[in-house]
Amino acid sequence: MQRFVENILESSWLWIITRLLILFIFVPSGLAKIFDFEGSLAEMRVAGLHPDWFFNIASAIVLLFGSILILLDRFVWLGAATLAVFLLLTIFIVHTFWNFSGEHAKISLYFAFEHTTVIGGLLATAMTSHLRKKLNIHLY
Repeated sequence: MQRFVENILESSWLWIITRLLILFIFVPSGLAKIFDFEGSLAEMRVAGLHPDWFFNIASAIVLLFGSILILLDRFVWLGAATLAVFLLLTIFIVHTFWNFSGEHAKISLYFAFEHTTVIGGLLATAMTSHLRKKLNIHLY
């Protein structure tokens, strides 16, 4: 039974699925910033980010660049770090629960918790990529 579990955990297909799952929130968000440009500009304005076009384009680049690195399993540490810093910045710029009260504070706190959890997943992804390469586990 132990070897069966080890085979699954070391499998290429599970590694691909893992990378796809961690990117499930980043790729659609990055694409939405391109294909729904006006809607994304409105989001930037609501967040108080000016010039809105700059922050929208920068966000799209960061989200898609980090995602591509992770998806291709190349420089996963850089992709994960890029996306983690993006999430951390959104907590301190957009989801400032300490500045709000009531329901708005609660929702912002939940977003901050969610972002923190995803940062942990990104760190685990970077560590896994490093260890797979170090142990020379076949990637495909």
